[in-house]
Amino acid sequence: AAPAGAVSFGVKHTEGVSVEVACRGQAEVESAPGSRMQWPLDEGTVLRISMSQASTEVNDNKVTVSFYAEGGQPINQAGVFLTGIGISLDVDADRDGVVEKNNPNKASWTWGPEGHGAILLVSCDKESP
Repeated sequence: AAPAGAVSFGVKHTEGVSVEVACRGQAEVESAPGSRMQWPLDEGTVLRISMSQASTEVNDNKVTVSFYAEGGQPINQAGVFLTGIGISLDVDADRDGVVEKNNPNKASWTWGPEGHGAILLVSCDKESP
């Protein structure tokens, strides 16, 4: 997706985003927010984008990739807005009929009438051929 004539790229991102760049044969390098590092545009280069917490608003984080020609002249930019979604499995961990978000029994499971922990029923049958 890089423009014609581009030989390298740089990444800028907001603080809520983590960006790692892995070039073929080199270890992954984490890009700091607002950094001006450049990497070669090689087929084996991987750009990994992640968020460690949920967003407070829609599109509240951004990643911008800048493309450069030989000699470092900027050619073009591509950007994406990100929204982090928080997912949590909330269960009736103490089996009292109340689903609690931070029940300490979520992390363990004990069998029996006085037990605790989630009981998951998984449907593993084939619904359609």
